[in-house]
Amino acid sequence: MVDSIEVKLQTLPKQVAGVLARRIATGGVAGSQGPSEQQILQEFGVSRAVAREALKILSSLDMIEIAQGRRVVLRPAEEWDYLSPLLIDWLPPEQVRELLAEAHATRIIIEPAIAAIAAKHMTKENLERLGTLLAAMSATEDNPDAYLKLDLDFHMEICRASRNRILDRFMYSSRWWQAASRRISNQMPHALPSATEMHRAIYEALVARDAKRAEEAMRRHLKATIAVAMPDKEMAS
Repeated sequence: MVDSIEVKLQTLPKQVAGVLARRIATGGVAGSQGPSEQQILQEFGVSRAVAREALKILSSLDMIEIAQGRRVVLRPAEEWDYLSPLLIDWLPPEQVRELLAEAHATRIIIEPAIAAIAAKHMTKENLERLGTLLAAMSATEDNPDAYLKLDLDFHMEICRASRNRILDRFMYSSRWWQAASRRISNQMPHALPSATEMHRAIYEALVARDAKRAEEAMRRHLKATIAVAMPDKEMAS
């Protein structure tokens, strides 16, 4: 029921773009030529405005390039915007799983370093917000969906304390991948109480302004999450 509601809420251009994106991602478009406006008009029976908007969406995902004369060219898969929630929704499951493993590896590289930087720049306000989030997480261990939002907010607060706007935007943009992995790990028995304790260890290291301890606590937490969400993948140490 939820999936059908989400489909109905999508605009017509997004629905058309979704069909085309899945087709491109699964190799259903031969050669380097992408779908033209005219082809979209004929196949989907939509207006020219809808066809153009669908192509703009695909272009914003870096899946196609609209060249001079409105010629549509497919872009290499390596250049697609994998941080877009739209693309995540439209990729086939096997590609999503591969990208999820890559997202995990990226987090292992970046987030411990963010925690170390944040430990040196933590303000009283940052720590108060983290403490409030941690208390709410402890009280919400029987509600995985509510816990997930608090979990994401906890990690974002640490990132903001690092005072690095580029890292902040990267973490914010990658929250869809973070949420996907946590939805898996949060469903395991006793997962949320264990996660709360790991977040507490990170929080205590930040309170102590101990960069090395914060970095190690974040790495332990991420490795534990990844071990549950992707048990068949070996992550970077």
